Amino acid sequence: MASIRNPESLVAVGDSAFQLSEKSALPAIGTPGTGGRGSILGGAVEASTVDIAREFTNLIVLQRGYQANTRVITTVDEISQETINLKR
Repeated sequence: MASIRNPESLVAVGDSAFQLSEKSALPAIGTPGTGGRGSILGGAVEASTVDIAREFTNLIVLQRGYQANTRVITTVDEISQETINLKR
Protein backbone atom coordinates (compact mmCIF):
# COMPACT_ATOMS: atom_id res chain seq x y z
CA MET A 1 0.00 0.00 0.00
CA ALA A 2 1.22 3.52 -0.70
CA SER A 3 0.61 6.85 1.02
CA ILE A 4 1.18 10.30 -0.44
CA ARG A 5 2.37 13.17 1.77
CA ASN A 6 0.66 15.82 -0.37
CA PRO A 7 -2.48 14.17 -1.84
CA GLU A 8 -3.79 17.53 -3.12
CA SER A 9 -1.03 17.41 -5.75
CA LEU A 10 -2.50 14.29 -7.40
CA VAL A 11 -4.22 14.68 -10.76
CA ALA A 12 -7.67 13.14 -11.27
CA VAL A 13 -7.80 10.93 -14.37
CA GLY A 14 -11.43 9.80 -14.01
CA ASP A 15 -13.42 7.01 -12.38
CA SER A 16 -11.95 7.80 -8.93
CA ALA A 17 -8.44 7.24 -10.27
CA PHE A 18 -5.50 9.59 -9.65
CA GLN A 19 -1.95 9.85 -10.89
CA LEU A 20 1.17 11.61 -9.66
CA SER A 21 1.96 15.09 -10.95
CA GLU A 22 5.28 16.91 -11.07
CA LYS A 23 4.40 18.46 -7.69
CA SER A 24 3.74 15.09 -6.00
CA ALA A 25 6.18 13.71 -3.46
CA LEU A 26 7.35 10.14 -3.93
CA PRO A 27 4.83 7.68 -2.49
CA ALA A 28 5.77 5.88 0.74
CA ILE A 29 5.23 2.21 -0.05
CA GLY A 30 4.86 -0.30 2.75
CA THR A 31 2.75 -2.92 4.47
CA PRO A 32 -0.90 -2.01 5.15
CA GLY A 33 -1.55 -0.92 8.74
CA THR A 34 1.99 0.42 9.26
CA GLY A 35 3.45 3.90 8.97
CA GLY A 36 0.08 5.65 8.99
CA ARG A 37 -1.20 3.63 6.04
CA GLY A 38 -4.71 2.25 6.16
CA SER A 39 -5.70 -1.37 6.34
CA ILE A 40 -7.31 -3.65 3.79
CA LEU A 41 -10.48 -5.57 4.63
CA GLY A 42 -11.49 -8.36 2.29
CA GLY A 43 -15.18 -8.45 1.36
CA ALA A 44 -15.88 -5.08 2.98
CA VAL A 45 -18.34 -2.76 1.28
CA GLU A 46 -17.74 0.97 1.39
CA ALA A 47 -20.60 2.81 3.05
CA SER A 48 -22.25 5.70 1.28
CA THR A 49 -21.87 9.21 2.70
CA VAL A 50 -25.38 10.17 1.60
CA ASP A 51 -28.00 10.85 4.28
CA ILE A 52 -31.03 9.21 2.67
CA ALA A 53 -33.55 10.90 5.01
CA ARG A 54 -32.20 14.35 4.15
CA GLU A 55 -32.23 13.59 0.43
CA PHE A 56 -35.86 12.40 0.53
CA THR A 57 -36.80 15.53 2.48
CA ASN A 58 -35.09 17.69 -0.15
CA LEU A 59 -36.87 15.76 -2.90
CA ILE A 60 -40.29 16.37 -1.29
CA VAL A 61 -39.56 20.09 -0.83
CA LEU A 62 -38.46 20.41 -4.47
CA GLN A 63 -41.52 18.51 -5.71
CA ARG A 64 -43.84 20.80 -3.74
CA GLY A 65 -42.07 23.85 -5.17
CA TYR A 66 -42.43 22.46 -8.68
CA GLN A 67 -46.13 21.79 -8.14
CA ALA A 68 -46.67 25.34 -6.83
CA ASN A 69 -44.88 26.81 -9.84
CA THR A 70 -46.96 24.77 -12.29
CA ARG A 71 -50.15 25.99 -10.59
CA VAL A 72 -48.98 29.59 -10.94
CA ILE A 73 -48.32 29.10 -14.64
CA THR A 74 -51.72 27.45 -15.12
CA THR A 75 -53.48 30.28 -13.27
CA VAL A 76 -51.67 32.98 -15.27
CA ASP A 77 -52.60 31.17 -18.49
CA GLU A 78 -56.26 31.02 -17.44
CA ILE A 79 -56.27 34.73 -16.52
CA SER A 80 -54.67 35.58 -19.86
CA GLN A 81 -57.32 33.59 -21.71
CA GLU A 82 -60.13 35.31 -19.77
CA THR A 83 -58.59 38.72 -20.54
CA ILE A 84 -58.39 37.91 -24.25
CA ASN A 85 -62.02 36.69 -24.20
CA LEU A 86 -63.18 39.92 -22.50
CA LYS A 87 -61.54 42.00 -25.22
CA ARG A 88 -63.48 40.22 -27.97
